Amino acid sequence: MDLKDILAVSGQRGLCRMISQGNQALIVEQLETGKRMPVYASHKVNALEEITIFTTGDDLPLKEVLLRIYEKESGKELKEPKNLDNNALRAYFSEVVPEHDSLRVYLSDIRKILTWYNLLLRHGQLEWSGPEKADETEEKKD
Repeated sequence: MDLKDILAVSGQRGLCRMISQGNQALIVEQLETGKRMPVYASHKVNALEEITIFTTGDDLPLKEVLLRIYEKESGKELKEPKNLDNNALRAYFSEVVPEHDSLRVYLSDIRKILTWYNLLLRHGQLEWSGPEKADETEEKKD
């Protein structure tokens, strides 16, 4: 799974895939609609590859969190996070990432991560290859 080309853009719903990079803007395509648009320097843009989750120890990459959700759900989609109450969201995330820092990981962050998981799964972006998954499993043992 490669998340470096998947972007979260401020002011835009959902996620985007980077298509091209110009002098003054990135050209992105929304995952849900397939609509292409420019994203200028005035927008805050984060690659999902660079996002980490606060834990009581070292920060955990978003990729690892998504892998844990994928394994817990056996590769199936979650219930719509918007329909879950706050206690259910916190309890689910505590099962998946028990070491998360509950003071610095807000409910809005949890809801966003679970929404992103569903979106990435629907659009075939959560494909783990055998060697990559094995590497991540070995890293956990160290």
